[in-house]
Amino acid sequence: MSEEKTTHFGYETVAREEKQGKVAEVFHSVAAKYDLMNDLMSFGIHRLWKRFTMEFTGVRKGDSVLDIAGGTGDLTMKFSDLVGPEGRVVLADINESMLRVGRDRLLDKGYSGNIECVQANAESLPFDDNSFDVITMAFGLRNVTDKDQALREFNRVLKPGGRLLVLEFSKTNNPLLSKAYDFYSFSALPLMGKIITNDADSYRYLAESIRMHPDQDTLKAMFEQAGFANCEYHNLTGGIVALHKGIKP
Repeated sequence: MSEEKTTHFGYETVAREEKQGKVAEVFHSVAAKYDLMNDLMSFGIHRLWKRFTMEFTGVRKGDSVLDIAGGTGDLTMKFSDLVGPEGRVVLADINESMLRVGRDRLLDKGYSGNIECVQANAESLPFDDNSFDVITMAFGLRNVTDKDQALREFNRVLKPGGRLLVLEFSKTNNPLLSKAYDFYSFSALPLMGKIITNDADSYRYLAESIRMHPDQDTLKAMFEQAGFANCEYHNLTGGIVALHKGIKP
């Protein structure tokens, strides 16, 4: 069977090799105002979702952590404090603009000693096998072209017993919440994007990309197919967001 040559960019069907560039354009456009827009879009709740994620990581002093699609470094800073000077945290993002914003923010806040910043594609990570105790990916997986390949790569670079946590927008089964969420996503988000970043199209793509992302049970099955054990997920805010966790055997 020949490999599928097209994929989704939001609701648009594009050639697989085009998606990465199109996603890059979105994040080049929004990088400078990314944190502000996250606060506005989620009414600040994204901070609670990330705090919940941190509680599940089990990160300890001396651990090695990969924060992939780490963007502006929210989780990286917390991991840096937890692993201490003997630990290692890698802030990785495929997008140069996002990585630059994250690196500058970390330096401005006095973080540097145990942190590396690496431009990296989740589908082809530049790290050795069995390198990390924990990998986190917050709101990045839906932008990856080949999600199955990315999950296999995460499994490869984790140490045995290592943990993968993926925080991502997901599917709510509450009809009223779903209706309100759709109205908000396709009306309010592009308008906010236009006002704050002068870019409505990028935020329309982000809303569409959420709808095209696998639901909770599908993503859990993808974790298992990639070789993870003890896979589970936790719905947050009625399933608008879900945290998936898997362990490398």
